[in-house]
Amino acid sequence: MDLFGDFQSLLLAGLAVVALGMKTYALIDAVRVPTAAFPAAGKLTKPIWLAILVVALVIELAVFPSPLFFGNLLGTVGAAVYLVDVRPAVRAMGGGRRGSSSDGPYGSW
Repeated sequence: MDLFGDFQSLLLAGLAVVALGMKTYALIDAVRVPTAAFPAAGKLTKPIWLAILVVALVIELAVFPSPLFFGNLLGTVGAAVYLVDVRPAVRAMGGGRRGSSSDGPYGSW
């Protein structure tokens, strides 16, 4: 019984699941944001971000048990950049469902 090998395999599988979830969440979020919010926030256009995130997700699914594959790492970095930099910027431009209306939660008075 190789305890270290089992732990390493479990760790890599956990990293792969986290990366898959992050890429899926980033793609779903990018699909929901209006197209005009991306250039208004000074970011790349929506089709470019969708292409980056779709390719990242496809690579993740193709090499799923291997989160340390170079292409997979690039896709993970792309999804992280979207979530940390682009998502807050487009949300500030009114690109999200929550907090995008200035009328308040019950409409305008």
